[in-house]
Amino acid sequence: MILYIDTSSSYLYAAIVENGKIRKEIKKEYGHDLSKVALPEIVSMFENTDITPHDITKIIVVNGPGSFTGIRIGITIAKVYAWSLKVPITTITSLEAMAASSKKDLVRVPIIDARRGYCYAAIFDVDDEVLLEPTYITYEKLEEELKTTPEYKIISNDQEKLQISANVIEAYNPDFINIINEFKDKKEINPHAINPDYLKLTEAEESRKEC
Repeated sequence: MILYIDTSSSYLYAAIVENGKIRKEIKKEYGHDLSKVALPEIVSMFENTDITPHDITKIIVVNGPGSFTGIRIGITIAKVYAWSLKVPITTITSLEAMAASSKKDLVRVPIIDARRGYCYAAIFDVDDEVLLEPTYITYEKLEEELKTTPEYKIISNDQEKLQISANVIEAYNPDFINIINEFKDKKEINPHAINPDYLKLTEAEESRKEC
């Protein structure tokens, strides 16, 4: 039984999956309240089923990129669960989750807007080959990367902010079954070694770097 947690955006995406079937899931936007409700909502998933935390055999948590605060929330919850329950834990990126949730009929380009002409993006082909590793990149450079790709689709929930065009723009709707099937056998990590992967410096770090 696998517990999946993603708090990298203003949404809480969480699920308990057993033998390829969703036992309980959450797909809800909480905005600035996410930090307050994430843990209680995940706890409620167990309370509203006959599942206990001790039934969990693995945890998959998104470790970025996205909201700096949101990412820390999800990682903290997942690490505490993994350490206290002594179950394996592994991480995936939000961009990998976005790509795994989309049909593999075209090259997939998950994008999260990062403001000021930048975005977080990756490129995956129809065979799951990584053409561009998850990265922090300008829209201009991303367009350069895509010039040799005749057909591709963008996966994003930031459609109004995107500074790039495409024939197909697909709203991100996590497919928990696809995500877990793709990453359930990924190598486990020591819970204490799991950290956010922001793909860029925080504003405080950038300020210190400029000094």
